Amino acid sequence: MGLFKRIFGGGTDVTNEEKKSESSPFLPEEQLPTDELFTTNFKKNGGKFLYCDNLSEVHEQFLNILEENDWFECEALCYNEKLYGLLEENKLMYNSPKKPKFLLAGCENLIANEGSILLSSKQIKQNKPNELPANIVIFATTSQIVKAKSDGLRFIKQKYEKEYPTNITTIKYFEKAKVEDFLQYGTDPKNLYLLLLEDL
Repeated sequence: MGLFKRIFGGGTDVTNEEKKSESSPFLPEEQLPTDELFTTNFKKNGGKFLYCDNLSEVHEQFLNILEENDWFECEALCYNEKLYGLLEENKLMYNSPKKPKFLLAGCENLIANEGSILLSSKQIKQNKPNELPANIVIFATTSQIVKAKSDGLRFIKQKYEKEYPTNITTIKYFEKAKVEDFLQYGTDPKNLYLLLLEDL
């Protein structure tokens, strides 16, 4: 209808819907703030996002995850001593687990433009993503959200100065694709929960 109006001089008012349909699909959309971009892409990838205002909410949400999945009295994989408290208060075993139900870990950064989690040997040792449990719970803070992977790598360089971690990788797919996508070929989708603590 808009095309005929313009050709035959039926008015010059163009609705927002018509403007959207006329814009090129190759032009970038209106840019979202980095934190919103991350949450949008993370959810699009199938991640489960739990926002926490304070540490007591982190503990509460972690308990909710355990209840939802019935992960009580099971083994967990965790390499971060600062997170042992979450496991101990819920009586979960983490010393040399043989069949861990889930991985509890921190991360290096949260990558907004991919909605992915940047990890290194500091969180997962030398394990490759497909060697990790199918269920992962990540604890991170809002200050760890960065725009792109290159920003995350720059942060790693600044943070560790000389003793750089190895095994730097991202986990991006958190559910099996409904339609086969060649970008996911060879990846092992994870059931991933993100406990995101506000620290800004």
